[in-house]
Amino acid sequence: MALPLAIAEIVQRPTAVQAASPPAPPALGRQSFVAAAVRRAGPAVVTIDTERTVQVSGGQGGLPNALLNDPLFRQFFGLPSQGQPQRPAQRTERGQGSGFVYQADGLVLTNAHVVERSDKVTVGMQDGRRVLGTVVGLDRLTDLAVVRLDGQGPWPVAPLGNSDQLEVGEWAIAVGNPFGLDNTVTMGIISNLNRNAAKLGITDKRLDLIQTDAAINPGNSGGPLLNADGEVIGINTLVRTGPGAGLGFAIPINRAREIARQLVATGRVSHPMIGLGLDAVRPGDGTALGRGVRVTSVVAGGPAQRAGMRQGDVVTAANGEPMLQPSQLIAAVEKVGVGGTLNLSITRGGQMVQLSLVPVAMAGR
Repeated sequence: MALPLAIAEIVQRPTAVQAASPPAPPALGRQSFVAAAVRRAGPAVVTIDTERTVQVSGGQGGLPNALLNDPLFRQFFGLPSQGQPQRPAQRTERGQGSGFVYQADGLVLTNAHVVERSDKVTVGMQDGRRVLGTVVGLDRLTDLAVVRLDGQGPWPVAPLGNSDQLEVGEWAIAVGNPFGLDNTVTMGIISNLNRNAAKLGITDKRLDLIQTDAAINPGNSGGPLLNADGEVIGINTLVRTGPGAGLGFAIPINRAREIARQLVATGRVSHPMIGLGLDAVRPGDGTALGRGVRVTSVVAGGPAQRAGMRQGDVVTAANGEPMLQPSQLIAAVEKVGVGGTLNLSITRGGQMVQLSLVPVAMAGR
């Protein structure tokens, strides 16, 4: 029996999908831009192993009193006789993180939390060398540290990019040593920019972070975030767990570069302050306030008070840039630095006021 025409056409002719199949892409070779980027910066990525000795209370390990009171037991295990002073028990804590060489004289950038309070820092290179490192300085407020390699070079150097030119959607490549698995590479995009640390629940840092979906895990801390050209655009510092897990954050390299410069020059960082308590203007605050950053308190004798600022003022712009969040004004103060000039546009009682002030160094830093 003859097949109906429509069915016969389907059997005898290629389907529309078959006919429209695109030709195979031309061979591009085995290398990708990711491989090229990692090849450029990867040799400068290091593993950082740390050790520190801590005192432990209860050095007898919770042994029963019957044993601790037995002289033969104490003698057998080398414990001091009762009544003699006992040496405090100690234990060694070990940690691990990542970093990268950013100067040919053996300077390494990493996170402060990777190396702080360490008694010993050992740096592992990708070529197999392991050398001791000396902490040049660290800054807890930005979670950055510089380590100097104690050895003879030459040292591979990771090229630094420009984080001020980043755009959302650009490629992002994370390199580091998560969970001790050295030379691990993950890829994603720049998910967003200027994520304020305080809004992520980190209130003791002064940071605006790069957000990425490139996988960042424990041990990646201090390693580089690269762009498609293999340039360092950020320092991996935080992974979000729980709700929102899978989000990674990095310190912009332009910020890190300035912090590192100060740490190498003086061993410390001078952070600017203007002496204001701040809050965002919210819709429920009343339309008369407009949009901006509200001053909730003014520190007596501080730069802001000397410039004439008052509680209740609303800062709408700083050096010509609109201000909508306290984090933006803090970032503007950081950008100006100690001794710079900050020009503020302020709404006060329905009037626009222009004030200029000069940030001073935070006390105790």
